[in-house]
Amino acid sequence: MAGRYGTLDYSRAVKTGVMIGGMLLVLGILGEEAGHLLYGDLTGTVNTLLTTMEFGGVIIGMIAIFVFGIALPLTE
Repeated sequence: MAGRYGTLDYSRAVKTGVMIGGMLLVLGILGEEAGHLLYGDLTGTVNTLLTTMEFGGVIIGMIAIFVFGIALPLTE
């Protein structure tokens, strides 16, 4: 039976959101570490991009948990 939001699979949406957020976090951390290891001091643009990836990954993961794991199933 289709719910209010169609046939949305909440557990899969949460897992996908957390995986995307985790991958952004890991890529940001590894990019900063590899960049400093290979090039020494990174430019401001690259440093800002990698730091934004880290924070964005955490935010995307948390939003996926709260929206698809808590809010939407409760309003179903």
